[in-house]
Amino acid sequence: MPLLVMKFGGTSVGDIARIENAAKKVQAEVARGYDVIVIVSAMSGKTNELVGWVEGTSKLYDAREYDAVVSSGENVTAGLMALRLQEMGIPARSWQGWQVPINTTSAHGSARFISIPRENLDAKFAEGFKVAVVAGFQGISAEGRITTLGRGGSDTTAVAFAAAFGAERCDIYTDVDGVYTTDPRISPKARKLDRIAFEEMLELASLGAKVLQTRSVELAMRYKVKLRVLSSFEDTDETSGTLVCDEEDIVESKVVSGVAYSRDEAKMTLIAVADRPGVASAIFGPLAEAGVNVDMIVQNISEQAAGHSGNTTDMTFSVPINQVERARKAMEAARAAGIVSYSDLVEDTEVAKVSVVGIGMRSQVGVAAKTFAALAAENVNIKVIATSEIKISVLIDRKYLELAVQALHDAFELDKA
Repeated sequence: MPLLVMKFGGTSVGDIARIENAAKKVQAEVARGYDVIVIVSAMSGKTNELVGWVEGTSKLYDAREYDAVVSSGENVTAGLMALRLQEMGIPARSWQGWQVPINTTSAHGSARFISIPRENLDAKFAEGFKVAVVAGFQGISAEGRITTLGRGGSDTTAVAFAAAFGAERCDIYTDVDGVYTTDPRISPKARKLDRIAFEEMLELASLGAKVLQTRSVELAMRYKVKLRVLSSFEDTDETSGTLVCDEEDIVESKVVSGVAYSRDEAKMTLIAVADRPGVASAIFGPLAEAGVNVDMIVQNISEQAAGHSGNTTDMTFSVPINQVERARKAMEAARAAGIVSYSDLVEDTEVAKVSVVGIGMRSQVGVAAKTFAALAAENVNIKVIATSEIKISVLIDRKYLELAVQALHDAFELDKA
């Protein structure tokens, strides 16, 4: 039998009625001749509630007990989904991570997959079961403790199962009907894409698009798992949603496929850093050790050095806004320890990142010029620029975010197929 993986997010299984709706979609795929592995998230809001219970019980909690509590939301959903399918006459069984088993590292709260043995589930399919409902977001460590994969881990679970079992496809059901050229809440002209390349989706996910979790796209790209994003709340068929696939499976793509953004950015600048070999390592080493996620980096000659010996530089970098304090403390500690020298640390917490993404950039000139011209026409000042082979990102004042997204969407005519 061909095998399909179907993943349902929290909003898709938010109550009993929605679980029944999801079960009908599984029933339709079974009727088409598939054996199905269903990956489920906790009901919408349940994980936050469980996290709140843990934090209300223990401020300095044991990460192993945190995982034991927080993973329980998916277990409830899996059992309810299996019961609903059984009521519909479909042979189904629920599986918790340790029962499969989903073997992971011991990094509680952010575990990584090691292996997913097939024997247990294959045996059940051989017995005549048509659906295995697996609790997402969780696994088991070598020590025999429950682990969790971090937020969005159910997407990653689904892709990992699709890879391990050689599934024909992995369908991600969510509250949107596909991947759009940008956020429809900002640009009414946003258009749903029929197909998008793995690399483009990975960039969009990492740059702020919330449709798919970044790790799931990385895994899909590595193992060539075809992903389909589609809505739980609409009637669907084999042409619905957006297919995330190899670049070779897209006949012809536009130069730019989408515009992504992130509101929660901050810009930090170290003023008058001693300009010497190893200074970048002296700055970004401590930041990495502190767990700060640095993104865009720009180095300039310091104004203090202008007209003088030029032996100092300004180093600017962007970080998530919730990591500013951590970054500041890491830099202050590095300066106190004599690891790095600077005269001041300037923070700007009123910035946002906007990015244009497209595999067509590899072979098309003028994309950067069009990007900058579109922003200039709207008097949007660019603070920092970062580029890769298939993306251009700019840091701008947050108050111009919506204007910048719309301007870039219009400039590259993303509303047109």
